[in-house]
Amino acid sequence: MNFGSNIIMALQRYGHLFLKGTLITLAFSAVAVTGGVIFGGILALMRLSEFHITIKGKKIKPLSIISTAYVEVIRGTPILLQLYVFYFFIPSALSFLNLSKFASISLALIFNSAAYVAEIFRSGIDAVDHGQMEAARCLGLSRNQALMKIVLPQAIKNILPALCNEFVAMIKETSLASTFFAGDIMTTYKTVNGALFLVIEPLIIIAVIYFALTFTLSKVVAVFERRMKTSD
Repeated sequence: MNFGSNIIMALQRYGHLFLKGTLITLAFSAVAVTGGVIFGGILALMRLSEFHITIKGKKIKPLSIISTAYVEVIRGTPILLQLYVFYFFIPSALSFLNLSKFASISLALIFNSAAYVAEIFRSGIDAVDHGQMEAARCLGLSRNQALMKIVLPQAIKNILPALCNEFVAMIKETSLASTFFAGDIMTTYKTVNGALFLVIEPLIIIAVIYFALTFTLSKVVAVFERRMKTSD
């Protein structure tokens, strides 16, 4: 049998598993980025917060310190390590939560994505002309009001394309979930490989699926960015 006939055979027998794996991969990615946007936005606001306490004459910003430390730790450690922590340590330490496999992996991906999304928010806000904040303050708005009503709406244009790219990146990072047989695309490869004793052919199918997903989304993001620039 050649590669072509083996690929056709694998698709005929396990096409439903490849489809299911693709849907689970997209579900992991969507949950991770959605949760990451919410948590990442909170982290970004914490980092930009002016709230402080004074200790021995020194101003300390606890919210900013916590946010910065979180982002540095998450970005400085491998995502696979984080998956192990959420898959093995968190369920055992917090057994009363009774987390499912999908929930444990999703939480790990959310906490990972949030660190990167926080930086996307922060850089997008920093890219807005600082004069906007000053003008809003002169009009009587508080710093928080100016940030939410003036600066953040303008920063959205800088943030949205980067968030779309984060979704594309997360699709590829979810492949590590196969370590725990989570049902994603790479888990499907392990199943087909074990059933048909084929190595290359399932990988070719997996590669085509990943490429189709990421290439299509990348093109959508590119079109979206061009339209955003045109609207300016």
